[in-house]
Amino acid sequence: MNEKNTYVPSRLAIEKAVLLKAEIELFHAEYCAALDGGDVERWPDFFTADALYRITSRENAELNLPVGLVYAEGRDMMHDRAIAISRTQMFAPRYLLHIVSNVRVIDDTDSEVEAHATFLLMQTLVEGPTTVHLAGSYHDVFVREHGRLLLKRRDVIYDTNILANDLVHPV
Repeated sequence: MNEKNTYVPSRLAIEKAVLLKAEIELFHAEYCAALDGGDVERWPDFFTADALYRITSRENAELNLPVGLVYAEGRDMMHDRAIAISRTQMFAPRYLLHIVSNVRVIDDTDSEVEAHATFLLMQTLVEGPTTVHLAGSYHDVFVREHGRLLLKRRDVIYDTNILANDLVHPV
């Protein structure tokens, strides 16, 4: 098993970790509010121009395999995906609710902040019950641009081997 899903202790002094954790939690609140509010076209704005976004299984992460269910290199690729999702309604109307917790700041260098968090993605079909759509963890690398945190890399690692066939929205 590699570092993707094993415990990695924080390498920061507690004072610094607390401040960064608060900032990252605010980032997650905005990120999730945009997605849960249906503003998928705003999603790429949370990333750097050269960012990498990947959704992959725990198994692939543990084997350090680059294969992902979703793999987007760069904000332009994410923008294309967001436009396709928002302007093509090929699926039933739904509401999404992201719950992010257990934010841990692993490291902070002069240029990057590494952090992990867990998430639940709940989905409510307009004519159906609320269900857990996906559960897993975020493995993030943030950078600061113009005084704000942006994602340089987000690995979304989901826990199940059985996925819903309608995982189209960003996680």
